[in-house]
Amino acid sequence: MANIVQFENVGLRYGNGAETLSDVSFTLTTGSFYFLTGPSGAGKTSLLKLLYLAQRPSRGVIRLFGEDAVTLPRARLPGFRRRIGVVFQDFRLVPHLSAYDNIALPLRVAGVPEADVAVPVNEMLAWVGLSDRADAPPPTLSGGEQQRIAIARAVIGRPEILVADEPTGNVDPDMAERLLHLFDSLNRLGTTVVVATHDYELLQRIPAARMMRLERGKLIDPTGQMRFPPASDGAR
Repeated sequence: MANIVQFENVGLRYGNGAETLSDVSFTLTTGSFYFLTGPSGAGKTSLLKLLYLAQRPSRGVIRLFGEDAVTLPRARLPGFRRRIGVVFQDFRLVPHLSAYDNIALPLRVAGVPEADVAVPVNEMLAWVGLSDRADAPPPTLSGGEQQRIAIARAVIGRPEILVADEPTGNVDPDMAERLLHLFDSLNRLGTTVVVATHDYELLQRIPAARMMRLERGKLIDPTGQMRFPPASDGAR
């Protein structure tokens, strides 16, 4: 199976401080499912930023879709980013747009005819249980509702890579189960999924998924063979 993501000796430094990520190397094959775990401050969000091209590394090689993402011309970045769905920890919904229009945004940016937008958007609204909130702007939604809208927006275009930063942190256990089922379904259709999470119980819900663990900016077991966290992290 082809590699869709390759990191080779990647380091990330903000300003003149110490490296946030050091010598990170791993490979993701097309259609794989990985959980990214580790304690707060380990560098999970920074690693995800490199994956969805919001940040360039200080050193090392990153290849996405078979191309060098570090030297990618700025003009090509939007096209690459449209192939990557992102669920942000802070949602990043457009406040003046309705829930419906937030979900529809990736389709419209991609040039999907308006006549073909309504059906998938309404299906996503129903799936995340928010059909009755389609006209609501994000400031009127609860944190859990905003999270569900953010996830629907990220997956509606069936991205080749889905990156999710703590996607179940603001929803109840039942909704977390439904969202994880959605990620699993997308993965079975071929989407490569990377989910950063503190919830180690999630790891048991997707038996085929692997786990990458960050500790102090270094990747532990990049092959993903380790399935359970150390006992000291069990309560995180």
